[in-house]
Amino acid sequence: MADEKRTYRLKKRAEAMSDTRRRITEAAMELHGTVGPARTTVSAVAERAGVQRHTVYRHFPNEEELFAACSAHFDELHPMPDIETWRTEADPATRLEAALTELYVHYAETAHMWANILRDAELVPAIPKALAPWERHIDDLVALLASGWGARGARRGLLNAAIRHAVDFRTWQTLVQHSGISSLQGARLMRALVEDAA
Repeated sequence: MADEKRTYRLKKRAEAMSDTRRRITEAAMELHGTVGPARTTVSAVAERAGVQRHTVYRHFPNEEELFAACSAHFDELHPMPDIETWRTEADPATRLEAALTELYVHYAETAHMWANILRDAELVPAIPKALAPWERHIDDLVALLASGWGARGARRGLLNAAIRHAVDFRTWQTLVQHSGISSLQGARLMRALVEDAA
């Protein structure tokens, strides 16, 4: 009986710790999306999560661990587009437009976070490491979207540059968010650019 009570207490304690960790993560993520990582303080995270500063440090001893938890949680809520869905499309121009349209919709849904993260990337040492998976994803996407065009030599380099420009968040920001065109229109405009480069 004593063992059962101890097991129950340990389980409840683990659940409480998990809940506290989640609240801290969500609080930090919300602040990253509103004021940005560079302006997010431990005190502000603690206040929003309803805990003391020392509790934040107990769960996340350094900024890198907290930022990694925020990134993972944000990715769960807003998963990156899956490049495998476009791999079966044989026509490179059609594949490009489909990929850009989906990517631009993703950017529209996550713009507040991307704008703050990229703005603060040089100010917060934890950001570059947290962005590494996204950068690898973009590298894979560029490689996929550059296949099938038949471009060689210098033309291949120009094609890769045009595609990398097309998939960049800041390109979406300029074309769609700031200029007021739709994600589909932005994707078609970038398709024309890439077709010219190819």
